[in-house]
Amino acid sequence: MKHAFGMTVAAALAASVAVAEEVKPTAVSFVDGTVEQSLTGQAGDAVEGRKVFANRKQGNCLACHTNADLSEESFHGEVGPPMDGVADRWTQAELRGIVTNSKMMFEGTIMPAFYVDAGYTRPLDDFAGQSILTAQQVEDVVAYLMTLKEQ
Repeated sequence: MKHAFGMTVAAALAASVAVAEEVKPTAVSFVDGTVEQSLTGQAGDAVEGRKVFANRKQGNCLACHTNADLSEESFHGEVGPPMDGVADRWTQAELRGIVTNSKMMFEGTIMPAFYVDAGYTRPLDDFAGQSILTAQQVEDVVAYLMTLKEQ
């Protein structure tokens, strides 16, 4: 009986590890531009996502988007749509798809694909074969975007 219980616990732990495995950029599954499944199997951290969103060397989202939540930051761009109320306009799966690779939803967009590591040219060889953000950073940014609702 103890052995059967131990096997059940071990199987459950193994299954949870498999779910928590990071999805590689080339293995992301898009359906009409959306990405339903988490890239990490873990919830995103909205506080960390806010940092990535504002960081000029990571997400650099403010280069193109205004965001009242980050009013303390200077130089908000106006190329992309405002982020205020974005969670009321898009689902989590849609936002994950847009952040991962916006070109899968919006053909011809100038928004960069943040979780792609092949099929493009990088201006610096040091960054060849790398995505701009990690899978967890994508999940964090999506978690942050989901907090941006109309007031």
